[in-house]
Amino acid sequence: MVAARETSLLPILEGSKQYRVPLYQRPYKWGKPQLKTLWDDVVQLAGDRQADLTATHFMGSLVLAPSPGDVTSVFVHHLVVDGQQRLTTLTLLLCAIRDAYKARDPESVDARRIQDQLLTNQYRTGDDHYKLVPTQADRASYVAVVNGSAGAGGDDAVGEAYRFFSARLNGLVSDASTDNVISLAQVEEAVNSGISVVLIQTDLRDNVHRIFESLNNTGLKLSQADLIRNYLFMRMPTKGQLVYEQYWKPLQDMLPGGQLETFFWLDLLRANVRAKINDTYSGQQRQLERLKSEEEIVAETKRFYDLGSLYHLIVHPQSETDPAVRFRLQRMDAWGSATPAPLLLHFLAERAAGRATSDEVARAIHVVESYIVRRFISATRSQGLNRILAQAVAEMDSESSLPEAVHTYLSAGRKHFAGDAQIRAAVGTTAYYLNGRPGHRKLVLMWLEDSFGSNEPVDLSAASIEHVMPQTLSSAWLEELGADVGDDDVAEVHARLVHTLGNLTLSGYNTSMSNKPFDTKKVELRKTGVRLSQEIAEKDHWGPTEIGERAFSLAERIISYWPGPGEQTNTEEPNEVWLKLEAVLAEVPTGRWTTYGDLATILGTAAQPIGNRLASTKTPNAHRVLKRGGVVAEKFAWVDAADSRDPRNLLEEEGIQFDANGRAEAAQKLTLEEIADLANDEIDDH
Repeated sequence: MVAARETSLLPILEGSKQYRVPLYQRPYKWGKPQLKTLWDDVVQLAGDRQADLTATHFMGSLVLAPSPGDVTSVFVHHLVVDGQQRLTTLTLLLCAIRDAYKARDPESVDARRIQDQLLTNQYRTGDDHYKLVPTQADRASYVAVVNGSAGAGGDDAVGEAYRFFSARLNGLVSDASTDNVISLAQVEEAVNSGISVVLIQTDLRDNVHRIFESLNNTGLKLSQADLIRNYLFMRMPTKGQLVYEQYWKPLQDMLPGGQLETFFWLDLLRANVRAKINDTYSGQQRQLERLKSEEEIVAETKRFYDLGSLYHLIVHPQSETDPAVRFRLQRMDAWGSATPAPLLLHFLAERAAGRATSDEVARAIHVVESYIVRRFISATRSQGLNRILAQAVAEMDSESSLPEAVHTYLSAGRKHFAGDAQIRAAVGTTAYYLNGRPGHRKLVLMWLEDSFGSNEPVDLSAASIEHVMPQTLSSAWLEELGADVGDDDVAEVHARLVHTLGNLTLSGYNTSMSNKPFDTKKVELRKTGVRLSQEIAEKDHWGPTEIGERAFSLAERIISYWPGPGEQTNTEEPNEVWLKLEAVLAEVPTGRWTTYGDLATILGTAAQPIGNRLASTKTPNAHRVLKRGGVVAEKFAWVDAADSRDPRNLLEEEGIQFDANGRAEAAQKLTLEEIADLANDEIDDH
């Protein structure tokens, strides 16, 4: 017999019980995309529950079976037949919440409550001590997180999930630039009481393995677009066939696969900027339930068709007839993110209604492009970007022209529209080559090449990004750079400049050029016909001075080609580097370390300011930042004067190995690319 009921997380975890994941289940697999989706849902839910305590977020099912041989009713063991990924993730989130409480107050009552009531069975020992026992592959890592031991937060999926949530929770406190910050207590309340699951319990007569197999082999699941279609035609008993042929089938053909579901979500966003793609069907159903007659349902289906025809232009911009609008839509399509879609759909709808011209639509999209590109070049975190662009439609001045309205909106408040001063600074100091998605790095360089307006543009589709001063210095390059920098540290200057925009161009000769001398490279760069490379090819020498001059030239081109914000914006954004520093360090895995210099390279600053910041501001995992060569800084001190832990001893407990000279094992050092991955939070998610 199978019993099912909807419940929240709190009654699942409270009480004397245990959930065991069977051996035939796969190990924990959630990665950043799934974690970010859950985190965004939790933050939204926490906000929603401030206004309406009945607000919930459905997270799927949890299928349980009694454990064989479990005869006592005092302490019940459950086998987790389905839903272990969700349950594991939620308990890891609770671990991160517990530790966030402890970071504020080591004696936190809330931290102890979570540990004793939700994560462990306080008076049980051995495996029975833990509310959840994962598969053998995940067990050691999971137990380390629950116990709060030095090995918590390693490189595996369990450790990554814990570090991800810890970093986001740390951001709740540190990110003063985010409006409507949710409190830690509100997040915990949303997780415990707002997340809803269907709890399905089997009995001993059911074959657990068979149930698991059937749950994972039930064929194709109906999409949310399928559910909307079924609901619509259920409401059209007499006109369904005509409407299907006239509106639904053309709409379905225009927007195949997941495009149709995304469209219905975007339509919801027009009325509710908090709408989540996972709730598309339920949201559309609520709106459709307000329509009482079949004629109203027919009219709504026609509206879907009309609006869907506009969304078709966004995902298939070659269908747009106006050249200027088509050019801008193609660029947004090339960027490959759904984030600007609500705004683009609004622009096209305004044109269709006769309230905007094609020229105004093209200029408005250019403003959005400028906003996105400037944020990318200045390495601004993508956090909040979905919300900012989704809210634009409701908050823009409807009396102004589209380009003026969107420019004013993006320039006002804390929208992080990078100003000209930020662009100049970022181009000269930020490790552009390690910033964001590789595809976006190349795309911005291709668009910069377009800015020259060549009559015979070069096909750059197969080009790659070329470092003029190479990533690996040959003896000739070392000698030249040494002559340029004098008493300065050659390695430090190279690390600081090699990935900056001033040292980069596009070329089809990337592999063959490699670390050849500059005299050879400039001849080959001149042959490519790439305008970005011509300024480089005209130089007699390539070093820090030339890189700086080219950075200045590129910055001015960027400022001209992608106009910046109006005067209302706060263009300085003084906290951005420190917010990113905290986000990076919060995700440094246990058993790994980095240096002040490498952090400076990624964040576009210098090592000394980072050292000063860590010495004066409580920052997660500050002890994992060492001097070059892996030595603990002589003057390292915890911000909390009462903290007497020896940083080297703590690192050794976490698994870092030191040699006789006090140098950390080089193999355990994070590479620049790994730090950049931690710094980049651009996970495009609905």
